[in-house]
Amino acid sequence: MGDRMKQVLIVRKDLKMRRGKENAQSSHASQAFMVDTYLNGGKPSKEAIEWYKTGQTKICVSVDSEKELLTIFQEAKSNGLEAHLITDAGHTEFDGPTKTVVAIGPNKESQINKITGSLQLR
Repeated sequence: MGDRMKQVLIVRKDLKMRRGKENAQSSHASQAFMVDTYLNGGKPSKEAIEWYKTGQTKICVSVDSEKELLTIFQEAKSNGLEAHLITDAGHTEFDGPTKTVVAIGPNKESQINKITGSLQLR
């Protein structure tokens, strides 16, 4: 199948978010790269264009802590991957700002798998 483009959403399971809250936070994460690009007058990357054209593959995995989430986020950024950290404002389910989800990609599957390949599917 080759080295396809994908996006991986990493969710903190220690927060025990309601399913709807988890889905909303994951949606924010998935769209974050587009918001950053388009609101700042940019154009989509060649990876994003290929990802759009080939089905927008998304994989959901989980981590056990904020520390693990931040480590993965930093590793993705230091490897030059598209990565976005979502911090919930804390108006409904949490008592204050809370880091909930990281999205990595769209990037090549082989690049993302080096960072997220051992994480448990959600």
